[in-house]
Amino acid sequence: MRRFISKGAGLFGRGLSIAYDDVGEGPPVVLIHGFASNREANWRFPSWYDALTRAGHRVLALDVRGHGASDKPHEPSAYEEGLLAKDVVNLMGHAGIKRAPVIGYSMGSFIAIRLMVDAPRAVERAVLAGIGENYFAPVSVDTEAVAEAMLAPNADAVADPVARGFRTFAERQKNDLKAMAACFRRPRKAFSPADLKRIQTPVLVICGEMDTVTGSGAPLATAFAQGGLVTIPGKDHMSAVGDRNTKAAAIAFLEG
Repeated sequence: MRRFISKGAGLFGRGLSIAYDDVGEGPPVVLIHGFASNREANWRFPSWYDALTRAGHRVLALDVRGHGASDKPHEPSAYEEGLLAKDVVNLMGHAGIKRAPVIGYSMGSFIAIRLMVDAPRAVERAVLAGIGENYFAPVSVDTEAVAEAMLAPNADAVADPVARGFRTFAERQKNDLKAMAACFRRPRKAFSPADLKRIQTPVLVICGEMDTVTGSGAPLATAFAQGGLVTIPGKDHMSAVGDRNTKAAAIAFLEG
C-alpha cells in the first residue's frame, strides 16, 4: 500500500513529500533502498516484502528523497546524509515505531550507518548490504563521473563503463536524472573505524563475492564492536540484492 507523509520544513525540509509502504504485522523492520532504485525495485519486486512478512515482520519501506514517488530536489545539499537519516527517523515516528531493525542496501546502508550515529536508540540492529570497504574509500566509482553521466544527453555519450551502468539503471527506473546527479554529489561523511567501533548496535554486513563496487566487506564488518559478515557466492552488486541467500542471512540475523 503506497502512502505519503509530508510534514513541512520542520521535518522533511522544504515540505518534501516522502512515499512509503507499510505492510504486514508483527515486529517492524525498516528498509532503505540503494541509489537510483526505489522501494519497489529494491525490495518489493525481489520478494523482500513477501519473505519478511512470512517471517512475521511488519515492513516499513520508503522511497528515499529524490527517488520513486518521493519529492525530488535538484540541489546536492538536500541530500546530505544527515537529512536522509532524519527522513527515516521522522517516518518511523509517523508510523508509531520508536525502535526497529534496519536493512539498507548500498546507499541505503550509508544512510543506515548515519542513522546509527545520529539516532542510535532508533536502531535495534542493522543489516548493511551492498556496502563494504567502499564506505571508507571508493573502490571503483568516480562520484563526479557518475553525476556527469546522469546529465549527459544519453547513455551512449558516457564513456566510463561504470558511470554508464549507473545512468542506464537510473533510466530503467524512470528516475529524474537531475535529482540523481544531485543525490550522487551529496555531502557525505564517512566515519572512521574508531568512530564506528563506538556503535554498540549489532551489525551484519552482506556483500556479493563478485561485487567490485563494495570491495571486501571485512574492513567494514570488523570496524563495528558487534559486526558480522556474510559473503554471497557468485553475486555482484546488482544480483546480490535479490538473492535468496541474502534474504536468508538478513532474516536469520533479525531473529537474533
